[in-house]
Amino acid sequence: MVQVFDTTLRDGEQAPGGGMAGTAKLAVARQLARLGVDVVEAGFPSASAAEFEAVGAIAAEFRERGPVVCGMARATAADIDRCALAVTRAARPRIHTFLATSDIHLQHKLHITRSEALRTVAAMVRQARRRVAEVQFSPEDATRSAPAFLLAVLDEAVAAGASILNIPDTVGYATPEEYGALLLTVVERYGSAVTVSAHCHDDLGLAVANSLAAVGSGARQVECTINGIGERAGNAALEEVVMALRTRRDRLGLDTAIDATGLVRTSRMVERLTRIRVPPNKAVVGKNAFAHQSGIHQAGVLEHRATYEIMRRESVGFEGESIVLGKLSGRHALKARLLGIGVPVGDALVNRLFPRFKALANTKRRVSDTDLERLVASERGLTSLEGGANAR
Repeated sequence: MVQVFDTTLRDGEQAPGGGMAGTAKLAVARQLARLGVDVVEAGFPSASAAEFEAVGAIAAEFRERGPVVCGMARATAADIDRCALAVTRAARPRIHTFLATSDIHLQHKLHITRSEALRTVAAMVRQARRRVAEVQFSPEDATRSAPAFLLAVLDEAVAAGASILNIPDTVGYATPEEYGALLLTVVERYGSAVTVSAHCHDDLGLAVANSLAAVGSGARQVECTINGIGERAGNAALEEVVMALRTRRDRLGLDTAIDATGLVRTSRMVERLTRIRVPPNKAVVGKNAFAHQSGIHQAGVLEHRATYEIMRRESVGFEGESIVLGKLSGRHALKARLLGIGVPVGDALVNRLFPRFKALANTKRRVSDTDLERLVASERGLTSLEGGANAR
């Protein structure tokens, strides 16, 4: 199984304009637990007093059972102590500490040497391990770090007590081939002694592909967010990672514990609370993800859904009809929708209605059920006036 580490409440909340109040964060945490995530990264306790309180409330929510509650901390004593205080009430607390390892970050952001970085990682992971049983370490900007130095940092973290190593593609720079190769190196170096985790950003649109490459290389935790929200272009989308693994088990042979029927509901909740809209064409949870408007596609789906659907819409929580009537729709779709709304029609009526349906569809993006009912009533009225012909 692949563990799902959800960072919607930490990295996802860093999306511009996507901040949530403490009560909203708690509501999302509860929904994530219902969804079946393994780890909830509740926030960054040292960011503010409100954030500390929000993380503490989430930890208290799961003080008896539930997902791991993780807090993030910079590799400083103050951050780690603050994080420990926030998560300690959880039944399964985790501290996630990090330090940048790329030369560009060391020189231009942290202003420290590689030797100083090594000493800091060892000391701070050791301190975190004294506070909680489960410590995760991330070498920030790992994919732009010198490989030998990156491994030296990871060695220090493991020796100091980190049991989870997260390898972040912080700026979305890696390609699937190179990210998969990097993760394989880490997996082979530490074996079963640690859990290797993937954290990918979507700057080049490769976050989900990179995450799947990591799983293929042996990573058994994937960090992601609902709707893929996060810094800049966002993170790997949880719903996409989960359904890619489930739909293509023939390739990777792995799955998650996520209850996929709750994906749409969770997506809509996060969309509402963050005010970050989900694009209609968003994979898995976008309103058009299972919609069909082309007449050719509609005819195929009406015969057998697998012609154009690789997942069942119900499996991710969608309800209702997936056929969208518009200017590209054909007679098959028109007849099926009329029958679907309880209008008993035969081919003769469909053939008479079709030109008028097309004319209407050219004036609006979507023909509603009400529109269809009016068309049928109008057509039957006309045929009655013309001689009482049977409209059916």
